[in-house]
Amino acid sequence: MKKTLRIIKNRSDIGAGTRGADIGIDAMEIAAINAENDFFNRTAFIDVKTHNESIYNKVQNSSAKRINFVVEQCQRVAEAVKKTLEKEEFPLVLSGDHSSALGTIAGIKTKNPTQRLGVVWIDAHADLHTPYTSPSGNIHGMPLAAAMQEDNIKMKSNTPDKDTLKAWESLKTIGINNPKFETQNLVYFGVRDTETAEDTLINSNHIKNYSVPEIRFRGIEKCVNEAIEKLADCDAIYITFDVDSLDCDYVSSGTGTPVPLGFTPNEVKTIISAFLKTNKVIATEFTEINPLLDNKGNLMAETAFDILHHCFG
Repeated sequence: MKKTLRIIKNRSDIGAGTRGADIGIDAMEIAAINAENDFFNRTAFIDVKTHNESIYNKVQNSSAKRINFVVEQCQRVAEAVKKTLEKEEFPLVLSGDHSSALGTIAGIKTKNPTQRLGVVWIDAHADLHTPYTSPSGNIHGMPLAAAMQEDNIKMKSNTPDKDTLKAWESLKTIGINNPKFETQNLVYFGVRDTETAEDTLINSNHIKNYSVPEIRFRGIEKCVNEAIEKLADCDAIYITFDVDSLDCDYVSSGTGTPVPLGFTPNEVKTIISAFLKTNKVIATEFTEINPLLDNKGNLMAETAFDILHHCFG
C-alpha cells in the first residue's frame, strides 16, 4: 500500500560537536527552491521543538554532552514518528545531528513492538560509542549503542558520573525497555572511520559493513541484493542516511565530520531505492547536513535534496 509521506523536521544539533546542522533542513529547502522544485510545499510536515539553546550551557556531562536534553529530544522525535505511523503515513525524518536516530527507531518500535526491525545505516561512522567509550562525548556517535542497549563496559576508557549514567539508561529505554533490533538485522553501508571500541562491537556481533571498496569491487547491485536477502526475515526496515557517507572530496565538506573516499550520490540513490522497492521500509532519515561548513556553497544540501527527491519525489 502506498502511504502518504510526512516530513518530520528535527532541527536539533545538540548531539553534534559543531554547530550548524540545525539549519541543514533549511539549506535543503533552499536547494529545492533554487531548483524550482515544490517538494517541501506539497508535503505535509511536523516541526519538532528543539533544545538548541542548551548548546550555550556549560557542559556538565563530558562523557555524554547535553545528554539530558538529548533524551528529551529523542522522546519528542519518537512521539512524532509513532503518531505518523499511527496515521498510516510514512515518516521521512530530516534531522540536524544523528543522535535523533535513536528517537526514530524508538518511535517505530513503540508503534510496532513485536515487529522484527531491520536497520540500514548509511554512514561513514559506526555510531556505536557509549558514555564509557566515547573520545568526544558527542552523542551523535552513540545512537546505535543506545538502541542496542549496549554499554560496552569491557572497552571502558571513561568513568561517567551517576547523573550521566541515569540519563544514559533513560536514553536506552525510550519507547520500550528492550534492544530495538537484533544485531544480525543491522547492515552498514560505507562505514570507514571507527575507533577500537566500536570495532570490538562490530566484530563480536558480526555486523556486516558493505564498504565502498567492496561495493565497487563486487558490484553495487550484488551487494545491495545480498543485504536485502540478509534482512528478508525482518517485518520492517528503517533506513538512515548520514551525508558524511558521501565522499567529501567529490561532493563537499558540508557536514560535521567529513570523511574522504566515500560514496557518490548515485551510489546512495541506488542503495536507498533498492530497499524502498522491497515495500518493507517503514521510515527513512536524512541527517548531518551542515551548510556552515560547506566549502562549495550549498552543495551538500543540494546533493542531499537531489537524493531525497530521486527516492521520494
